[in-house]
Amino acid sequence: MTGRHDDETACWCALNRIFGFEPKAGHALVEQAGSASGVFGMDEEQLGEILGPFSRFRSGIREEAVRQSKEELLRLEASGCRFLAFSDSAYPSLLKECEDPPMGLYYRGVSEPGEIFGNPVSISMVGTRDISPYGEEWCRRIVYALARSGARPTVVSGLALGTDICVHRAALDAGLPTIAVMATGIDGVYPYRHIADARRIASAPGCALVTDYPPGTVPVKINFLRRNRIIAGMSMATLLTESRVKGGGMMTANLAFSYGREVYALPGRIDDTRSQGCNMLIHNHIAEPISDLEEFGRDIGVQLGGRRDRSPAQRVRLTFGDKLSTEKQDKMISLLEKIRQNRGMMPEELSTVCGTGIGETTELCCLMEAEGLVSSDLLRRYSYRSESM
Repeated sequence: MTGRHDDETACWCALNRIFGFEPKAGHALVEQAGSASGVFGMDEEQLGEILGPFSRFRSGIREEAVRQSKEELLRLEASGCRFLAFSDSAYPSLLKECEDPPMGLYYRGVSEPGEIFGNPVSISMVGTRDISPYGEEWCRRIVYALARSGARPTVVSGLALGTDICVHRAALDAGLPTIAVMATGIDGVYPYRHIADARRIASAPGCALVTDYPPGTVPVKINFLRRNRIIAGMSMATLLTESRVKGGGMMTANLAFSYGREVYALPGRIDDTRSQGCNMLIHNHIAEPISDLEEFGRDIGVQLGGRRDRSPAQRVRLTFGDKLSTEKQDKMISLLEKIRQNRGMMPEELSTVCGTGIGETTELCCLMEAEGLVSSDLLRRYSYRSESM
């Protein structure tokens, strides 16, 4: 790489490696020097005035670091990745407003950085890895409502198990751009089981895998906690769907609140540990409860009005009108209404409350699941699937 712009980018890349865990110090140096390249022209006395005489960072500010970064940028480009410096006009504007923004971002995607990071409407959705059917349903419903709005907001999450991957998949299925902020280097994916999802994100227009960690960085606990500031920082609003009192999702929501961003939480049962974090944020006036999708849309400036779900009876008649007898449809409607009212019911419970035999109950539930009216988990607990999913 040659040229002034590339030299400046390489200097930002080098500073990102040096000050990755303390970007404030790096930004202070750039401000004093006037540019990232200017930092590498400062003498020991100038560095000492800003960093202090015993700073561990001083030894890293060498021309060798810039040379290594230039080589790294070439390797990144060859592998389809790029580095976006803090000084680049395409760097996420909301992230720049935070007190500790990364000095640069590594990203993998097929679109130009302005298309990926320039969307004026960006919403982060986070939550527990141990997601429940309730959480899955509402992740999809919210994402699909956003997709119907016409605003095409960018949906940001962390590629982790549970809520994160549910959000990314829903966004891709709904045709929304999504950004996955990773806790590893751009050359890795964690957990590895999400490699197919990561490839799908990296190859979709407007989408990207993003991290501030240099290539070769492995997933350790502190990385996940630190990357949450990027998820919160690059989003105008953060939505917590499910979380225990302690967890990464709670940290992201609190960070968003500290950045002065809007925070929303999906309320849940008070005896459900996966909802206690959300309920706490609402109680402490940190998050606004999501009780109505249209109201949530108005709050974030997106019109979420759209078609409303048909009733269970209408859905059954339309789906099975020419396939099942009226008697079987009536039984199916009764089952579907019970599932809608009581999430997580098992076939044995449904059989008892609806008065149908266990064999017939199982058969009808399987038919409804095949047509997307209900879903079930490994324990065969059924949940209602709305048409907006």
